[in-house]
Amino acid sequence: MTVMEQRGAYRPSPPPAWQPRTDPAPLLPDAEPYRVLGTDAAAKADPALLRRLYAELVRGRRYNTQATALTKQGRLAVYPSSTGQEACEVAAALALEDRDWLFPSYRDTLAAVARGLDPVQALTLLRGDWHTGYDPHEHRVAPLCTPLATQLPHAVGLAHAARLKGDDVVALAMVGDGGTSEGDFHEALNFAAVWQAPVVFLVQNNGFAISVPLAKQTAAPSLAHKAVGYGMPGRLVDGNDAAAVHTVLADAVRHAREGGGPMLVEAITYRIDAHTNADDATRYRGDTEVEAWRAHDPIALLEHELTERGLLDEDGVRRAREAAETMAADLRERMNQDPGLDPMDLFAHIYAEPTPQLREQRALLEAELAAEREGGH
Repeated sequence: MTVMEQRGAYRPSPPPAWQPRTDPAPLLPDAEPYRVLGTDAAAKADPALLRRLYAELVRGRRYNTQATALTKQGRLAVYPSSTGQEACEVAAALALEDRDWLFPSYRDTLAAVARGLDPVQALTLLRGDWHTGYDPHEHRVAPLCTPLATQLPHAVGLAHAARLKGDDVVALAMVGDGGTSEGDFHEALNFAAVWQAPVVFLVQNNGFAISVPLAKQTAAPSLAHKAVGYGMPGRLVDGNDAAAVHTVLADAVRHAREGGGPMLVEAITYRIDAHTNADDATRYRGDTEVEAWRAHDPIALLEHELTERGLLDEDGVRRAREAAETMAADLRERMNQDPGLDPMDLFAHIYAEPTPQLREQRALLEAELAAEREGGH
């Protein structure tokens, strides 16, 4: 005799008909990534915006190649290149208003530069000179985040606080596909949806979390589908189509600003270079795969669209490349200058009021430096 067959056993009545709290249909992403270039939607795109996107893409590609060269020269400790992903980086920066905040990952130095940050300041952390290298509040760019996905809850917190204060501010947080496997990603999406925080999550799905392909991270139809589980819309976009990425992100930012809550955007792109200069990508992917994505290069796609519509000629291409070379030369010259560093800066800008432990550590370092100076005499 089972427990339920015993006399007097508790037999619950049937539950009421279950109804979803949210209709999932409007939250689901499109079956195919949204595209603009090469479609009818391209004719409606703002020519001035397309030209600006092109100039920023050309400058961004040169920025990536120059920063990579600086690592080989010993001027940078490490550089995670975003070559091939420039459309995502540039579109993220241009989709925001000045009052909004950008929360980048370690690979998103280009997004910070496209938002107006000095290229040298953007590389200061990767050079090992400062904790950040710039004033986040001045530029509305949070510190470049090396731990995976920890910037996402920070973005939600800032966006939620802004909403409580009545500030018309949106936060855009960038993360890679590998970061979606971290707990911070899930916690951030859950809090954002429950609080209806004005935050946009941009996942740059570049195919690999270092050497781990996406298929070994998730069995979901797409990363954008994960939005539905938290009660927010998911959007899928061709991450190499700069016009499409800008359109989707601008819509998401507008949606958030108008009180519509958060949105998750997955941009399908590809990491052409290795994970960083310390990685050997040939160990886990072949040249055929890389070359196939080179044929879908974001600069070539936009350049083709502009030239076909008569919005860009050879002179315009030359000017964009010359401007990029000027930026690279200035970056190279300033990065080749040895900075004057003060060891005491290690303790600056940590807390508004230094903790007892920091004061103790500072005093210890001062004593050690003083002893070295006396020994040198």
